Amino acid sequence: MKIRLGYAVIPVTLQTSFKTINYTNYKKLGSSGNDKLKEIIDYNLDHLLEVLKYNVLNKIYFYRFTHNIIPLATHNDVDFDYINPFIDKWQMVGKYIKEHNIRVDTHPDQYCVLNSFDEEVIKTSIEMLECQYQIFKAMNIDSMCVIHIGSGYPSKEEALERFKNSFLKLPDHLKKIIMLENDDRVFNASEVVSLCEQLKIPFVFDYHHNRINRSPLSFQKLLPRILDTWKGTKFNPKMHISTPKDMKHKISHHDYISLKDFLNWLDAVKESNANIDLMLECKMKDEALLRLLRMLKFYTKLKITKENIIEL
Repeated sequence: MKIRLGYAVIPVTLQTSFKTINYTNYKKLGSSGNDKLKEIIDYNLDHLLEVLKYNVLNKIYFYRFTHNIIPLATHNDVDFDYINPFIDKWQMVGKYIKEHNIRVDTHPDQYCVLNSFDEEVIKTSIEMLECQYQIFKAMNIDSMCVIHIGSGYPSKEEALERFKNSFLKLPDHLKKIIMLENDDRVFNASEVVSLCEQLKIPFVFDYHHNRINRSPLSFQKLLPRILDTWKGTKFNPKMHISTPKDMKHKISHHDYISLKDFLNWLDAVKESNANIDLMLECKMKDEALLRLLRMLKFYTKLKITKENIIEL
């Protein structure tokens, strides 16, 4: 069994970040708006490559890059080709990812809602997914993006049917890049894994969300079903873990992952003997990941390879 750790978006160690622009400021630029977009995308692609190089230097081979790497990509009033003018850079990033066997994925924001009542919201959600697909295609990599089911209004049963209807209408290439995650407010792990089984979607189990929005079935009982949703894909099962900020703010993520939380998660999954990619969702990003590895090396007898893979 091998556990590979990852983190999301912005490594705190680097003193730079990805750039963006909102529509109001884009509009103010008038005819030079697209020049500004080109400048930002050029920078973001260069920065993405730098982040990946930083990750490899630190033996981190699982990473979620920002879904906003292309600002205003799905805005109705912005007409801009974000693929072809940058194809050399997209391909360079993709080549580096494949050369170093890095797993990358994305997580569109809360506005990607396939079970919305509003057809415009569904249309925009599909455009978001198409944008992610085109990015993966330009990099010539296999990758996926994780989303939530969405609202539970007016009932969970009706909300699930709306999601099913929207999903089944998607083109096959978009169906293939979707992963579903349990959330901390509406749909628990039992409900999401059931939907994933019906629609043949890989399920991303979020340990922290399950602690807040508890599944009626235990994690251990759900685990074989969770792992089965990944059969037929090219990827290890993916899971998320985080530690609550404090007892008062249980939903918010802590800066770091507590050693106890990680070992409790590991104890729950170890009998499966499955290789798992575990995304750490915490505010200190790469620092939290490297800190956890240092604690594991000092406080436990777990085997950690030179590639920072935890082996059981």
